[in-house]
Amino acid sequence: MPEQWDYKRAGLDLAKYEETIAGIQPLLARTHDRKRVIPPPFPPRKGGKGVGGFASLFDLNPDGRYRHPVLVTCTDGVGSKLKIAALITKFDTVGIDLVAMSVNDLICTGGEPLVFLDYLAMHRDDPELSKALLQGISDACVESGCSLVGGETAILPDFYQPGDFDLAGFAAGVVERDRVIDGRAIRTGDAVVGVASSGVHSNGYSLVRKVVFEAAGLKVTDHVAELGRTVGEELLTPTRLYVKPVRSLLESVAPGVVHGLANITGGGLPDNIGRILPPGKRVRVKRGSWPVPPVFRWLQTLGNVADAEMFRVFNMGVGFAVVCEPAAVATVVAQLAKSNLPAWKIGDVADGEVGVEVG
Repeated sequence: MPEQWDYKRAGLDLAKYEETIAGIQPLLARTHDRKRVIPPPFPPRKGGKGVGGFASLFDLNPDGRYRHPVLVTCTDGVGSKLKIAALITKFDTVGIDLVAMSVNDLICTGGEPLVFLDYLAMHRDDPELSKALLQGISDACVESGCSLVGGETAILPDFYQPGDFDLAGFAAGVVERDRVIDGRAIRTGDAVVGVASSGVHSNGYSLVRKVVFEAAGLKVTDHVAELGRTVGEELLTPTRLYVKPVRSLLESVAPGVVHGLANITGGGLPDNIGRILPPGKRVRVKRGSWPVPPVFRWLQTLGNVADAEMFRVFNMGVGFAVVCEPAAVATVVAQLAKSNLPAWKIGDVADGEVGVEVG
């Protein structure tokens, strides 16, 4: 008699799936803007069954606040930082990273994030892992003022090894057409204000892992005196969310004062500030104009990493940059300080070939 197969034996346990859905529904609901998220017509059935419709509905302009709303979209992931989360079995902070990687990009347009969706792929359905990840995602959505309106969990036993998983996030927002910030207004003499990062954020972890775990032979539980905590605690520090501070800044200054915004992710200061520079403009970043957090000196020493490579791979303590009129620097720094964000003037815009020099 032939073997009897079912979905569970193939690697997908539908009972676990229903358990996952039941566990995460409250985490989605707490992020919803009741005026804008249009709920499904029928509530979830008993036991968490039923996840709503096939797509989410969101009122883009319920109170007429926008005259000419433009949709802004972003997507990103967390990368190999997930490997460190798996070593410690602590997953909520990488959920924060996932949201931050997209919404911090989105606000570089001057936009307001509205909705977020996630994609989680794993070897086996794991309700505890899913709930921990969604807790971080939910927390970050609340902090950023956007609604977690949906997602997808893909169980792929033939693609992932036991314990492996991956995350991707998708954000959508809106910006008034005549308030778009895209770098076109950047001109010679403008100032560059650097905004403090919370650490390594979520970039460069392939290099971090090689240096820390292979070259130096450290473990996530090892205590590092110069950092004042363990390797794992330092490297799992979540990416800072800049949405509310930057939105508050834009609302507090006159239109046109801020000429460019850059999220400092992979590529560091040179690549990311360079992305918003118009033709014929160059930025000179002055080293020593901001304090570099100890984690970067520690990584550089452990791996004997060249200075240029450090600035090309990591944020070096500057997680976001604001290009503004030179007379507005003190106002920008003071406004960010109201959000408990240290900021410093780190450079200027000059004439020249498009690019960023750090010196």
